[in-house]
Amino acid sequence: MSPVSPAEFAALMAGLGLGDAQGFGDGVQIAVGVSGGADSLALTLLADGWARARGGRVVGLIVDHGLRAEAAAEASATAALLSRLGIPQRVLRLRGLCSGPGMQARARAARLALLQAAASELGIPFLLLGHHAADQAETLLLRALDGSGAAGMAGMAARRETQKVALLRPFLTTKPDRLRATLTAARLAWHTDPSNSDPRFLRVRLRRALAESNAHGSATAALVRAAAWAGRRRAEEERARAALLAARVALHPEGYALLTPGPIAPAALAALIRVLGGAEFALSVRRVAPLAACPSPVTIAGVRLTPAGRLGPGWLLVRETQAVAPPVPAIPGIRWDGRFRLALAACPPAGARLGALGATEAARLRRHSSLPASVLASLPALRVGEELAAVPHLDYPDEKTCARVPVLFSPNEPAVGAPFTILDRGGDAEMSR
Repeated sequence: MSPVSPAEFAALMAGLGLGDAQGFGDGVQIAVGVSGGADSLALTLLADGWARARGGRVVGLIVDHGLRAEAAAEASATAALLSRLGIPQRVLRLRGLCSGPGMQARARAARLALLQAAASELGIPFLLLGHHAADQAETLLLRALDGSGAAGMAGMAARRETQKVALLRPFLTTKPDRLRATLTAARLAWHTDPSNSDPRFLRVRLRRALAESNAHGSATAALVRAAAWAGRRRAEEERARAALLAARVALHPEGYALLTPGPIAPAALAALIRVLGGAEFALSVRRVAPLAACPSPVTIAGVRLTPAGRLGPGWLLVRETQAVAPPVPAIPGIRWDGRFRLALAACPPAGARLGALGATEAARLRRHSSLPASVLASLPALRVGEELAAVPHLDYPDEKTCARVPVLFSPNEPAVGAPFTILDRGGDAEMSR
């Protein structure tokens, strides 16, 4: 089995939007989730070479899950290996997991949340994960057994935007044997988690069943092709949904939207609510369907839907101030409430925190804007201690200060390549997202 070459890996990264022609050149930073197993270790090795060739760096994030007595030693050994390779690394300790129903699923979710938080804290916008073709095949079987719908049968996404980082899985069509061959060629050893062969877990039993019927890899290949077909169909549906939203919605940089009158497709409304609420996933179509068929004043998933009033016909959708996230340290690149991002070049005041303006300050600053009070209260503001330092969307206290601390409306996209219309503050200029 041939190893994955640097040129092949570069092509995989370009397919995820990180190609040289796409502007990812000097200084690119990538985080990689590293378990010390063959898949993630091969990914780290290839990603490190890819980043170094572009003047950038990789940071290995190693999770000590604490589920086995050997976990801490394995994490330390993996960190030592990366250190010998000259790769910066950080060991993250996950505690509080316990055995019981759904342990593997709970552990995966907790590990992923910890990895995302660490990458975000480091100011790294991309997190690479080592899932490969066999993992994708197992995921499809699990979702089929769970009664997943058409969207779920697209399997894991090669690229998915979250509130904190972009998750990238370059190996979803790559056979695991090729990743092991990559490490063998580099004369690197790896360790195997014994839970990966524990038949108590359904995923392990499915893995064994696939292996028994998969002498030439045909079953896995067929499942991967099925996931790719479902993924293309899902992308087509997302593009159609995005086109509908572009025709019906004006999404403003202050974090609110105006929806034209009349019914709307439930999936489109769910996607819009997701964006304005800063959620990682959209509401179920079933839950949104009655509201989509007959829009009416309501608060749902942290988003208020009210008549637009003086803003025009139709509906105003705005973040519910009581549901916003608590303030976060004003670190360049940080995302607050899943909706706003402090620009990477920003130089906020020392000790500043980014959070909601709030109703009291919104009332005091009404003279700075004609926006509704509900929109003003949900705007991002920077505070130092209890003192209000800046409200960038209101140019408060002045344009010069706010130009130094730009806070951009940067929500998760509701669909791949969604062509939302975003209006500027005056409503004159617009650009396609």
